Amino acid sequence: MRTDLIRKTVLTAAGIAAAGGGIAGPAIAANAAPAESKPASQVQDRKSHGERELNVRYEAQPNFYYCGPAATRNALSVQGKDINVDAMAKEMGTTENGTNSINDITPVLNKETGKNAYHSVEISSKMADDKQTDKLRDDIVRTVDDGHAVVANIAGTSTDTDGNTHSYEGGHYISVVGYRNDGHEVKIADSADPATASYWVSVDHLADWVATRGYSAN
Repeated sequence: MRTDLIRKTVLTAAGIAAAGGGIAGPAIAANAAPAESKPASQVQDRKSHGERELNVRYEAQPNFYYCGPAATRNALSVQGKDINVDAMAKEMGTTENGTNSINDITPVLNKETGKNAYHSVEISSKMADDKQTDKLRDDIVRTVDDGHAVVANIAGTSTDTDGNTHSYEGGHYISVVGYRNDGHEVKIADSADPATASYWVSVDHLADWVATRGYSAN
């Protein structure tokens, strides 16, 4: 697998100073109230209608460069796990420059799930083609149906299904924790800002968001 395209600095938009593009101080609270009130083991399962959501015990990232560990922590929370983000950051080699690549996150997901279930998938092109988008959709549906969340490395700007814009020009990590419309729309858990902790995007938009980077799925 090529890693040169997905091995990039991953900083959240909160850590990029608008005026000069420099790194700003942490602007995000360490924790947020859980986005869902249901027990972690409970799943909203509506596969007969082409949709399923996993219950996330959401936490926001504690600083501008912890999006990788935070996205991984939120992804693992759907399995009832609560792993310390500092410990995961150490395993991933996270620094103030962020977490290098999805390839640094996949081993941690496998370690914490106790099996070699996750694998990294790269979308190396600048825009995802139909084949790459279909694979992403299939990977998300399969992973969520297996009770796991997907972690994706994204960059750029995208628009959710409510018309709201989410911009991470320096790069970011998110968790994908559900799908509807047979996987054509997917639910995001975003650690960057508790005010936008979750939202839905089309899988086409997500694929283009992941382009030049990658994601980890079952």
